[in-house]
Amino acid sequence: MLFRVCSDNRLFPEAVRVFDYVEEKGFVIEERSCFVLLLALKRCGEIELCLRFFRRMVESNGIEIRVQSLTLVIDGLCKRGEVEKAKELMDEMVTKSIVKPTVFTYNTLLNAYVGRKDRSGVGEILRLMEKEPVVFSVATYSILIQWYSSSGDIGEVEKIFEEMRERKIEIDVYVYSSMISWNCRLGNMKRAFALFDEMAQRNVAPNAHTYGALIGGVCKAGQMEAAEILLEEMQSKGIDLNMIIFNTMIDGYCKRGMMDEALRLQTIMERKGFNADVFTFNILANGLCKLHRYDESKCTLNSMVEKGVEPNVVTFTMFIEIYCKEGNLAEAERFFRDMEKKGEVPNIVTYNTLIDVYCKKEKVKLAHLTKSEMINKGLLPDVYTYTSLIHGECIVGRVDEALKIFDEMRSKGITGNVATYTSLISGLSKEGRADEAFKLYDEMIKMGLIPDDRVFSALVGSLHKPLTHAGLKQNEYEDLK
Repeated sequence: MLFRVCSDNRLFPEAVRVFDYVEEKGFVIEERSCFVLLLALKRCGEIELCLRFFRRMVESNGIEIRVQSLTLVIDGLCKRGEVEKAKELMDEMVTKSIVKPTVFTYNTLLNAYVGRKDRSGVGEILRLMEKEPVVFSVATYSILIQWYSSSGDIGEVEKIFEEMRERKIEIDVYVYSSMISWNCRLGNMKRAFALFDEMAQRNVAPNAHTYGALIGGVCKAGQMEAAEILLEEMQSKGIDLNMIIFNTMIDGYCKRGMMDEALRLQTIMERKGFNADVFTFNILANGLCKLHRYDESKCTLNSMVEKGVEPNVVTFTMFIEIYCKEGNLAEAERFFRDMEKKGEVPNIVTYNTLIDVYCKKEKVKLAHLTKSEMINKGLLPDVYTYTSLIHGECIVGRVDEALKIFDEMRSKGITGNVATYTSLISGLSKEGRADEAFKLYDEMIKMGLIPDDRVFSALVGSLHKPLTHAGLKQNEYEDLK
């Protein structure tokens, strides 16, 4: 009784002393009482003490360890990131025949390995479960669906889902929602809605996560009317809206250029007691920026700061992009410096924004220096970085330098896009290097890239300079006339 009182009141040292005293007197505290202390220790984050006390229980004579105690300690270790230690503890208990793990124990480890994206660990737990054998629970299937979905293996996901049906396992809202969510992410909206209909047929009530996934999927597909219908249906069923759903809808409107609807929804959101967060403001500012409504975009971001919402790297990058588009390079650079002073680390998009504007303003040397700074900070250039630099070199007439950058890009396994090839073809064409321009055009077509009017115009223009593509400068060509 005293032991339980100490455990319930988080008097952990006193509880352990009571345990020691009782053991010294030759009595045994029942395992269920010990479990209460383990649970209290885990809830307070005292995982090391929890593990030590569990070992005391194992070493004590007369306490028959239940699997619930083992699973609780393993869960605590996994949540603290000590998955290997948790797995070793389970193996030790099995080897010493102290306690046999159940599906709940295995699920705890399986979920931890999935969270770490540890393919080897997941495989090991599945092999152990098969060896026992351990019958999968709904939670096991749910974890595996998450695992294979995150790996993009939707075929394996469907296989697992079908196995659940064959075994007549009652599929709950969490499994359905997970299946719907991953199909939406992959753009398989037909399958997602088929699963949603199946839920209704099986009387499985959807929750906010189910609707959130579907709304996200239709918004991504630009089907805002469908998103509105889902939102109304969700509310009619008494399911509470949340910030994620509001932001998803606002983002969907912004991507379609429907700024009035986006701003109206923000107002509704705030009336319902949800304060716009940094994601809301960034989404709105980005939508306004894409419509060239730069002043409104800046006002949105400034109002965010005034309302006490902390800007993040996306906010600063947005300011930098707006000032770059307005041609105010000095202000863009000021925001870049302020960003670092305030502890926000620039990302690849931030650097690419500056590199792009430097190249367009023919400050190519500065663009290369920015690229070097980016690499020094551990960020690797991507296709947008290289394309901006290629475009910049072509603008200033250094096409051979642009080709070197193109070769460097490909040597790093980065494939060019339409803009990359357009810049090079245009640059080569201006110098009359038609053979090289057409060679790149052929390469572009083989890659499945669709040229635009600028490419065709450049190629036609290159044919009017028949001698220069052989390597002669324009002035040398004029001298031969």
